[in-house]
Amino acid sequence: MKRSSLIFTAPNQVEVIEEELSPPAQGEVLIEARLSAISPGTERLIFKGNAPADLSADETLTSLSGGLSFPLRYGYSMVGRVRALGPDVTKDWLDQPVFAFHPHTSAFTTETSNLIRLPANLPIDDGVFLPNMETATNFLQDGAPLIGERVIVIGQGIVGLLTTSLLRRSAASRVFTLEPVEMRRTLSMEAGADSSFDPDNDSDLKELEHLLEIETESGGADLIYELSGNPQALNLGLRLAGFSGRVVIGSWYGTKQAADLDLGAAFHRQRLTLKSSQVSTIEPSLRGRWNKARRIALAMDLLGEIKPSRWVTHRFDLQQAQQAYQQLEDPKAVQILLLYNSEGPAQ
Repeated sequence: MKRSSLIFTAPNQVEVIEEELSPPAQGEVLIEARLSAISPGTERLIFKGNAPADLSADETLTSLSGGLSFPLRYGYSMVGRVRALGPDVTKDWLDQPVFAFHPHTSAFTTETSNLIRLPANLPIDDGVFLPNMETATNFLQDGAPLIGERVIVIGQGIVGLLTTSLLRRSAASRVFTLEPVEMRRTLSMEAGADSSFDPDNDSDLKELEHLLEIETESGGADLIYELSGNPQALNLGLRLAGFSGRVVIGSWYGTKQAADLDLGAAFHRQRLTLKSSQVSTIEPSLRGRWNKARRIALAMDLLGEIKPSRWVTHRFDLQQAQQAYQQLEDPKAVQILLLYNSEGPAQ
């Protein structure tokens, strides 16, 4: 059969090619794609040519083997249905809605061990957010907000909004967000932030400092998440952190450098902690009780509660992929989906 696949061919350039797809082999199934989500962080870096070419795409996913040099197949958030079974695959897989960490393509074959069944009552528009929800879950596990803490989230893209939503369900007493785009600040409040501020507005920052009681001995933020994708935002995080505050870096900056990071002022005296967070692994202190499957199961449950499909701003047919990636430059583009094998509105 024929399939259509997306390839990053050069900076700011993607192509959709037609190619042959073999039937599923033993132990495999054929997936017909319905939706895939474009990562506004990682895929924007790849599209712009700002991803380190010598870095492996993902060391934990067989579907993303190889590096990040052009030409490149990428994507890790795909939902579809099982349409054909290979030898030795049980019939209960047929027509099942499934999620896969797989590059953008209209169809593919894979072993069932690489698939995650979607609950029948979960719309696939929400199921496609599974990687982002797992990432947000990982941020909370890495940051470990305590009861009564003041928490700041810098950046209210899709992962920032999900993180804000989960913090609202945590023990944190106050959740503040920083986001320069007014529309995203509105979404942030809807997601559960107590207040959302413009980091480029001095009066907004003064108001936030007042709420943090920044000048008092116990003032400042206890926990800060940097999710904006801008390494210069780290300095703002350090400025707003209280004594022994933690700054969790969830952004992936690619080849961008935090060249002007201010570690010469209050960083040492305040005993601040900068911590990287990466969803491919589990926080070491949790590995005795948590594994990937447990965290995925939790993220799946949270999708049904939060319903992140309300934050989809753009939908493009796969053949419009070039336009879709160019749309990433629009600050109002919170989440972009690619559509395949359309059968009407995705359900």
